[in-house]
Amino acid sequence: MKIAIGSDHAGFELKEQIKEYLIGLNYEVIDFGTNSTDSVDYPTFGHKVGHAVINKEADYGIVCCGSAEGISIACNKIPGIRCGIGYNDDVSSLMRKHNDANVIAFAGRFMKKEDVFRRVVLFLNTEFEGGRHQARVDKIEKLDQ
Repeated sequence: MKIAIGSDHAGFELKEQIKEYLIGLNYEVIDFGTNSTDSVDYPTFGHKVGHAVINKEADYGIVCCGSAEGISIACNKIPGIRCGIGYNDDVSSLMRKHNDANVIAFAGRFMKKEDVFRRVVLFLNTEFEGGRHQARVDKIEKLDQ
């Protein structure tokens, strides 16, 4: 499975930790930057990850910024991206199970790496349930048109 990953400066350290964790689990990781803690704009990296997922260069995306808010908003501007913030374990699996999310966001300034690692695994290993949830996802998709 290929995972696209990206962050701004505030999420850089967490992104690097997630990347190493995923590589240790034998995932293929495509890193879209940033590559330091020098100040950059989160939309640039959210868009790169989102486009990689939509263009099927990656199966899923992971994005990080200081709060996870800005970069998740930027990702969600790309038609077909459904990005949620993995602020707890239940949400990290439910966004896949009920919303067929394809990108998850994390907060470099507010989340512990151990919690994030657990939530990454939950996100990547949870299947979309479909059924009644498919109709809702279809309505979201229509908003992109």
